[in-house]
Amino acid sequence: MTEILPGIHQVDGVDPSPDFSTHVYLVKDKGHSWTLIDTGLPGTAPKIEAYLRKHSISPGDIRSIFITHLHRDHTGSLREMIAKTHARTYSHWIEAAYINNDPPYDGPGSPPAEAVDVDEKFKDGDRFEVAGGMVAFHTPGHTPGHTAFYLPERKILFAGDLFFGGAPNEISLTPPEYTLHTPTARVSAQRIAGLSITSLLPYHAGPYLTEGSAKVKALVKKLRELAQNRD
Repeated sequence: MTEILPGIHQVDGVDPSPDFSTHVYLVKDKGHSWTLIDTGLPGTAPKIEAYLRKHSISPGDIRSIFITHLHRDHTGSLREMIAKTHARTYSHWIEAAYINNDPPYDGPGSPPAEAVDVDEKFKDGDRFEVAGGMVAFHTPGHTPGHTAFYLPERKILFAGDLFFGGAPNEISLTPPEYTLHTPTARVSAQRIAGLSITSLLPYHAGPYLTEGSAKVKALVKKLRELAQNRD
């Protein structure tokens, strides 16, 4: 898969196996620059570079790298992509501490093998002049500083690992064994359900190019019903 929406690419060839998808997204900015959202597992950088060559994009045209959260399948190639692109890096301030191994992370999953000092530490609600205008939504639960990135003009959400694949054409929360605190992830999903989303772009599922809001609202409704039945 290449350009899934105008100016938005899902990078081909980065999945470590047929049953484990890792959706690294490349997003066009104004002018000649691009933004990369997450960097994949260790060893992914050469695959991203090959994709760039295929589409006649110089590595130096990637000016920004945004990280949804600390886990190594998202940050494993961060250091190498910085070296190839000289891009500025961005993550939530909580995740930035763990990506830099200060302090070491003790939740499920691992940070990058080599610590990285992120350039820009943002907070919930910060806006960025990339990808036509992007807003950071702090969505904790999967990790403490997990963040989804929203393009309000286009109603597109890069959801990271807040959502996972569910039944056919449905989404779920990421399984508890990979998540720091599932109840908090549920609260984050409830918050995101208030957004108007056309295209929902998670990291391990989809992408869902239409009816994103409907999928999130259906999940939130299902989770509430399950909680009520348990009560």
